[in-house]
Amino acid sequence: MTTTEMPRWRTDDLYASLNDPQLDRDLSDLTSDVQALETLFDTHGVRAGSPVTPTGVDAALGELNAVLTRLGRVRAFVYAFVTTDSRDEAAQTRMAALTTLSLPLGPLSARLTAWLGGLDDAAVSDLLEHSAEARAHEHRLRRAAQLARHQMTPPEEDLAARLHPASGGGWNKLQGNVSSTLQGEYRGQRLPVTALRALASDPDAGVRQDAYQAEVAAWKTQETVFAACMNGVKGEEGTLSARRGFTDPVAPSLISNGIDRETLDAMQAAVVRSLPDFRRYFRAKARHLGKTQLDWWDLFAPVGNSDTHWDYAAGEAFVERQFRAYSPALGDFAARAFGECWIDAGPRDGKRSGAFCMKWQGADSRILMNHDPSLDSVSTLAHELGHAYHNLQLGGLRPLQQETPMTLAETASIFCETIIQNAALATAQGDERLYVLETQLMGHAQVVVDIHSRFLFEQAVFERRAGGDLNPSDLNTLMVQAQRDTYGDALNTPHPYMWAVKPHYYGRSFYNYPYTFGLLFGLGLYAQYEQARAQGQEANFQARYDALLAATGQATPLALAARFGIDLHAPDFWEGSLNVIRRQIDAYEATTQA
Repeated sequence: MTTTEMPRWRTDDLYASLNDPQLDRDLSDLTSDVQALETLFDTHGVRAGSPVTPTGVDAALGELNAVLTRLGRVRAFVYAFVTTDSRDEAAQTRMAALTTLSLPLGPLSARLTAWLGGLDDAAVSDLLEHSAEARAHEHRLRRAAQLARHQMTPPEEDLAARLHPASGGGWNKLQGNVSSTLQGEYRGQRLPVTALRALASDPDAGVRQDAYQAEVAAWKTQETVFAACMNGVKGEEGTLSARRGFTDPVAPSLISNGIDRETLDAMQAAVVRSLPDFRRYFRAKARHLGKTQLDWWDLFAPVGNSDTHWDYAAGEAFVERQFRAYSPALGDFAARAFGECWIDAGPRDGKRSGAFCMKWQGADSRILMNHDPSLDSVSTLAHELGHAYHNLQLGGLRPLQQETPMTLAETASIFCETIIQNAALATAQGDERLYVLETQLMGHAQVVVDIHSRFLFEQAVFERRAGGDLNPSDLNTLMVQAQRDTYGDALNTPHPYMWAVKPHYYGRSFYNYPYTFGLLFGLGLYAQYEQARAQGQEANFQARYDALLAATGQATPLALAARFGIDLHAPDFWEGSLNVIRRQIDAYEATTQA
């Protein structure tokens, strides 16, 4: 299957096109719905200090869920066009209109939190007894007090929400639009940076090095733009964080990710202890490539050989077969996603790089990826289908009940990715085994080592940004230092412009470490699955696992982990998951030396 033949996601099950009159009517209705919601909140006194009544709670939560359901459907449709063609002016216009009409929802959500956050324990208990909506949203109700402690005054929260699209949100949009159309000069031809980055996995070292140099040169041409975007986003976030009374810029992410500082510290300490082991992997790979150290363009260099040509069609077949080996339900789910055209698979000009999964309607999802013929790309397909399977488990709930912290959002994706990679390793021998081990470790190194470098970088940016704007050379210096602190002497040439490459820096702050949490939590759960399977108890595990996925918006990660006997404060849990990776590194060293 060639790039042009790769499937594109179906959109006409929602609207015929961006010019569908029904889309116009729904956008108009949404504007009225949001205005009606504002009136409802005023009528029931949904604001800090006002009395909280069961009738008011039922009305506010019920109608907010209804508006979010309608908004989610329209937003997903428009986003499907914005992300696959950044030059689509009609899609950009629709997205701008959608952003404008939804602006009041931020202040309304803040009002709801402040209103509910003022309740003491006795008042919460009374409300739970008399309000069906309160009982259905008990987790959100109990979190409101924590969130309310870090709110500005209602007028300030309203102003911050209304300014965001023109400040941090605007800078985020600019970074996405510029990066999606950026091109570099490679061996006499102009290529999108997404294509240049794809060459990082080429078997020819000369191709990889030339592509790296072309890519870095391309980012440099727009470094002033990207630096302005970074300063704008981090300046806004740092100012609001301090104004809301947080002790440091990491603290807001702890609340949004549903974890405490003790959990983050335990995980990060384990990550730091694992860095020497990852450097063993990097050195073994360098030796295999005939070098003493890796250069950046070697990080994704192929190692080993696969007799399987991992084109997209082969990837679909492999994923469905291995998902079915885990459970018929998971296999049927994958078959449905493929059959109903949920996936936009191939890279093309103007399309966003990377991969993601988004809710579509009901329990359905849509997946964007940029497939290349590799096991790594097939793993990405499995990863995103894991997100879609998670959405399936959440599908019967309303939007406010589905709100899952990033720390738990990666649980199903890592689990599904592990299914695929372990299946590929199970029968692999010789160069094929080395190829699979390389695929696993290359991914793990990104999620543990590189993401820790991103965490260190973002911390440093916030610290420096508090004193004023950073110029591109400042950002390059901080990026290189973060890479030196994590990759160590196993890496020779770094990538100074990774701060421009990764869109995560321009959205939610500290978007990075939840991926590490997700990997290690997912590996820990998979180890329990293997133990259950050995005991003939896999059906029991699968039922508990699905129940956990369905509850990720209704309990804390600490509480959900406890259902599986996991203590997130304990170093032993994190070390146990990292030991799985250490054993893979041992096998990799042995295989490369054989």
